[in-house]
Amino acid sequence: TFHHAYVFLPPSLDLPMEYNPSDHPRASTIFLSKSQTDVREKRKSLYINHHYPGPVRRKYSSCSTIFLDDSTVSQPNLKYTIKCVALAIYYHIKNRDIDGRMLLDIFDEKLHPLSKSEVPADYDKHDPEQKQIYRFVRTLFSAAQLTAECAIVTLVYLERLLTYAEIDICPANWKRIVLGAILLASKVWDDQAVWNVDYCQILKDITVEDMNELERQFLELLQFNINVPSSVYAKYYFDLRSLAEANNLSFPLEPLSRDKAQKLEAISRLCDDKYKDLRKLAKKRSVSADNLTVVRWCPAIIS
Repeated sequence: TFHHAYVFLPPSLDLPMEYNPSDHPRASTIFLSKSQTDVREKRKSLYINHHYPGPVRRKYSSCSTIFLDDSTVSQPNLKYTIKCVALAIYYHIKNRDIDGRMLLDIFDEKLHPLSKSEVPADYDKHDPEQKQIYRFVRTLFSAAQLTAECAIVTLVYLERLLTYAEIDICPANWKRIVLGAILLASKVWDDQAVWNVDYCQILKDITVEDMNELERQFLELLQFNINVPSSVYAKYYFDLRSLAEANNLSFPLEPLSRDKAQKLEAISRLCDDKYKDLRKLAKKRSVSADNLTVVRWCPAIIS
């Protein structure tokens, strides 16, 4: 196994930025592009049929109750992040390019089944529903106690694999591709990494040797480039939120509890005390452009 023994190497591929979204923060994510076709069709259908969903009932804060979206870029909501990632994978499969791209053996579920149950003859013909993808991902995340951040990095690795290896994710390989991406993300980015043998306890019929080989080939196809810059992570997070909004999958707004209010107050007080001295120093300095000091806020998310 390659547990915590990875080498960070820059990819040797010299691809245009638009083809490499998992490396470049300004390149559009693939899943968002693939989802836009369906979103446009849905809007067109609603317009043609004069069927309007009606005004969205939103919760608004008042003097007595404050509603907060508990998902942030550094602490995403786990359940809804997994739902969004599953939806992104669904659009990848549904709107894949049918151009005869090769199907790598290591990801072929017929050659490497995840269970002892016989793989149907038409296993490569029917696209999985979003719910099926969600259940598969949720099962792994729940059993391995993985975080929402790990789900986002999983999607980054998945798109990096598709780009580097020049393959598509399809009904025949989606489970093993997702499994490999989760396996890698959980080892690299989770505080308590999961060993390959642990996944064999979750997927009872898979062997450690198969997991090791899946991990090895996944890494080779990524050219051992497992680095995820914070800017890329943030882009995937916000694109997942955009995907959620476009598909009416909104993050829940929950009333601000007393405990959460006290926590927010404590955090804000801590930040205020931390930067109070900086504000005093800034006031004493000259207001000339040469001496202007700007406090920069750096998103310390991943790297």
